[in-house]
Amino acid sequence: MDKSNQYERVFQHFHENGDGKLSASELRHRVEAMGGELSAEEAEALVAYLDVDGDGLVDLQDFATFVEDEKEEEKVKGLREAFKMYEMDGSGCITPNSLKRMLSRLGQSMSLHNCQLMISRFDLDGDGVLSFEEFRVMMM
Repeated sequence: MDKSNQYERVFQHFHENGDGKLSASELRHRVEAMGGELSAEEAEALVAYLDVDGDGLVDLQDFATFVEDEKEEEKVKGLREAFKMYEMDGSGCITPNSLKRMLSRLGQSMSLHNCQLMISRFDLDGDGVLSFEEFRVMMM
């Protein structure tokens, strides 16, 4: 099953009247039917947050965009944690020395020169270190 079918199945579960749009009241009723609590104000705020086209309702595209954005946010969070492991010295970048140290901790012995070469492949601004954005490009 592809992603769009999965999103559609979940979306259809929440929306009640068959118009292809999810209102704040539909959202609230479904959350309550599942045993949760959602005030009218919270439902309105959530719909406003998800509503990309500004019509006051959430359609399948709004819902899919939100889910994809959440997945991307989780990926970035994981990358930030990995980046911090390699960064080690609080400089905000991965240096050849910090890369060598981390690889050594992982059981891979590598010369400083080879670490410099590894970094240079993804060092987009040529400063000899990897920023988070450069690390992100490398990992994606």
